[in-house]
Amino acid sequence: MIPVRGFEGKTVAVFGLGRTGLTAARALIAGGAKVALWDEKPASREAAVAEGLSVVDLSIADWSQFAALMLSPGVPLTHPKPHWTVTKAKAAGVEVLGDIELFARTVNAAPEHKKPKIVAITGTNGKSTTTALIGHLCRQAGRDTRVGGNIGEGALGLEDMHGGAVYVLELSSYQLDLTSSLKPDAVVLLNISPDHLDRHGGMDGYIAAKRRIFLNQGKGDTAIIGVDDPWCQQICTEITAANRRTIWPISAGKAMGRGVYALQGVLYDATGERVTEMVDLLRARSLPGRHNWQNAAAAYAAARALGVPPHQAVDGLMSFPGLAHRMETVGRIGKVRFINDSKATNADAARQAMSSYPKFYWIAGGVPKAGGIDDLVDLFPRVAGAYLIGQAAEDFGKTLEGKAPMRQCGDIETAVAAAFADAAASGEEAIVLLSPACASFDQFADFEQRGEAFRAAVMGLGKAPASAAKRA
Repeated sequence: MIPVRGFEGKTVAVFGLGRTGLTAARALIAGGAKVALWDEKPASREAAVAEGLSVVDLSIADWSQFAALMLSPGVPLTHPKPHWTVTKAKAAGVEVLGDIELFARTVNAAPEHKKPKIVAITGTNGKSTTTALIGHLCRQAGRDTRVGGNIGEGALGLEDMHGGAVYVLELSSYQLDLTSSLKPDAVVLLNISPDHLDRHGGMDGYIAAKRRIFLNQGKGDTAIIGVDDPWCQQICTEITAANRRTIWPISAGKAMGRGVYALQGVLYDATGERVTEMVDLLRARSLPGRHNWQNAAAAYAAARALGVPPHQAVDGLMSFPGLAHRMETVGRIGKVRFINDSKATNADAARQAMSSYPKFYWIAGGVPKAGGIDDLVDLFPRVAGAYLIGQAAEDFGKTLEGKAPMRQCGDIETAVAAAFADAAASGEEAIVLLSPACASFDQFADFEQRGEAFRAAVMGLGKAPASAAKRA
């Protein structure tokens, strides 16, 4: 745990008692602060009380006693409208911040010899894989590396800092909205496509949240920016013009005079005076597809920015085991392979998996994002069959009508059974792909639970799937 500094003897209100909120509360207490915790869910409050933490009804509390409000990232800050705790905090002149801001202030207050290196990763898609991959590359190179933030352990729950440590943090747009003091040594912005627009008031607000990751970078820092979409391309141009840091563009399809890029799967390093061919990523079993080539380029660039030698970074790319729920092979029955890509919570993320296979039996649906699957129409010829679930099933069916075979299945179990039956009946090598293009909250707590339900349904077919450790 990282004890939070700067609130010694003061009381901090904490709203939202999930993983982030509870971790922040513990870190605040460890740093000498007092906390007043609240959550609208009785079960969450009971869990906090059972841990011996102080629960206070913030709806009737005296807000003048609070030095700050630590808001969990899942709670609306501005849109669709500010949460009532935000309104109360602002009315009382209480600052609103998140766990990453608490982490940043603690780092900033540390003496120079204790300050760790920080790599911060964001983007619409690929940030979890890239975060884990950077962590893997640093560990393989012998660095004392801690990985967390929006993936795995909350940032404040990681082991306490020292000068030789490297913190690799995945940051969501929600977390960035609540952060103003973070100064990463290296920043990775992978890509931007429309997502979470309701929480940011539209595309401009979403882009502004992502741009906050560069807020405090300056001379000696490195910005690694994907240039395969127009929004990031524009950000890269603007930041380069400011000329305050090292800029390394990354791409999974463009040859460039500087940065790191992949062409047809071959990774090139153009961070020095010449372009060097580094490795054929087609040999990296856990990094299939063009989207993973961008992830690999970003991770390689981040490792180089931290001083990892090129050959060690390449070795790390080749030995990366992959992540659960990201194009993960969860089983094989006869000629049918089952791919769990539950992390694909929007159409752009689903595109990445769908583009990796010439033909597949597609399980999709859940809580739809803006635009549904309209942007995937060019990939519909690859869909041997679509098996639709959740809230989006009816609308997805209308979009697919006349363009691909489809079936309304309702739930994961029914969809897996139907997709397997059709795939097996083809007599060919076949892929059953869960890549929902939707959030999971209509039927599951999160995408991890949805992925585990898919895995369980595969196991429930009564066969003996291959090891779940095997990756696509």
